[in-house]
Amino acid sequence: MLFASLFSTARAFAASPARAFSSSVALQFPKLKTHSGTKKRWRSLPSGVFKRAHAGHHHLNVGKRPGRKNHLGQTAYSHGAQTPKLKKLMPYG
Repeated sequence: MLFASLFSTARAFAASPARAFSSSVALQFPKLKTHSGTKKRWRSLPSGVFKRAHAGHHHLNVGKRPGRKNHLGQTAYSHGAQTPKLKKLMPYG
């Protein structure tokens, strides 16, 4: 009785290595996490550059010059060393 159950268990293990081998599961890398503060502030463009809005344009604008308020309303783009850092912080765009 014990020998028969042992034999059936061995037969079950003998059939499993062919099914258990799968290269797709073993070679998956962990997913990269997007930096939550970056994704709230920046948007990626198809050219690889990132854009954001200027701060200080929503309230307390009474004492600001009109030219300053116009400048704060325009879009700001990433430049120089910012772009590679943003690509690391936002790996999926």
